[in-house]
Amino acid sequence: MESIKEIYKTGHGPSSSHTMGPRLAAKTFLQKNPGAAKYEVMLYGSLAATGLGHLTYKTIEEIFDKENLLLHGSPEKFLPMHSNAMRFKAYNSAGKLLDEWVAYSIGGGAIVDEHTKLEEKQIYPLHSMEKILEWCYENGKNIWEYVEKYEEDDIWDYLREAWESMKDSIRRGLDAEGTLPGKLKLPRKAAGVFLKAKNFKDYIKKRSMLYAYALAVSEENASGGKIVTAPTCGACGVMPSILYYHQKNYKSSDKQILRAMATAGIVGNLVKTNASISGAEVGCQGEVGTACAMASAALTQLSGGSIFQIEYAAEMGLEHHLGLTCDPVFGLVQIPCIERNAFAAARALNHKDYAMLSDGRHFIGFDKVVETMKQTGQDLPSLYKETSTGGLALFHGINGRGSED
Repeated sequence: MESIKEIYKTGHGPSSSHTMGPRLAAKTFLQKNPGAAKYEVMLYGSLAATGLGHLTYKTIEEIFDKENLLLHGSPEKFLPMHSNAMRFKAYNSAGKLLDEWVAYSIGGGAIVDEHTKLEEKQIYPLHSMEKILEWCYENGKNIWEYVEKYEEDDIWDYLREAWESMKDSIRRGLDAEGTLPGKLKLPRKAAGVFLKAKNFKDYIKKRSMLYAYALAVSEENASGGKIVTAPTCGACGVMPSILYYHQKNYKSSDKQILRAMATAGIVGNLVKTNASISGAEVGCQGEVGTACAMASAALTQLSGGSIFQIEYAAEMGLEHHLGLTCDPVFGLVQIPCIERNAFAAARALNHKDYAMLSDGRHFIGFDKVVETMKQTGQDLPSLYKETSTGGLALFHGINGRGSED
């Protein structure tokens, strides 16, 4: 497996696969072919289908000179390697093709092509939760210590910077009001929920605050703000809200938070390695489902759970999101995405509680659920995988009033 740094990437929303990935690909191609007379970019599949709502077109236009750019979309065509595909071409003044490159945005802001040798980026020797737990048990280690053993020395500084960015996104989101960009004209809710939560007591107050934190980050993402993928932009509100919640209510130290992030990073890494975290490939189960699994694991560790209880919580986080479709209305990372982050955070609390009531033994292991999620994603029709052609995406009424935009 590759570094967990690939799970936690700091960048601007609203989509790691549709915004961060294409931005990286466009910059890479431009750097390789500077000064060409004309550039042509063709988006395929999900990138083309929801490119307007996800700001893919705008992102690519920001990289190239608009006067020298031909930008097209072919939503009906899916290239074999991944549904998020881009073809870049560069021409000279005589119209001769200078270079051509097909890139794929595979989720979490990562870009690959047909020549990518993923094995060169691998740093972890074990690729299953079962083997990692065996290593931990035999060596008397925690999962975060497995991370420490194989990552570079700067991993804790990297995670600290990511944690600071997560907290910043919560604070900005709680302070921001107004309407999110896009034709839904969706009002921000985090600030209002936060103010209401202050009037509650005990359990209801804590749970309402958790909702506010998750909404804050997701709304920042939807507005193109700076966030941290965990593991994607569309699911970026789950992990920060859980960590912030625990630190506020249970006074966990930053060191404890970073160790929980390391453990959660392994969970996300296993899903990314053995299945997918791309909504365009496996639906929202790969995004919010993985985020919930990560948060469930992190929270269980912060609560003193054993490595086996941590695995159980992560398994539940993913299992109970199996089959979740990716069907954003108008292609915006707003409905149902924002609320899904809030409820996934709340479910992580439930998974932690349930796992802590057990001894960690259970029937279906995390690895089996990852395998099942991958197969489920493959079986889902493309209209339920970030193309905005099925499910809730077919509903164009505004706020349930049935009016059309």
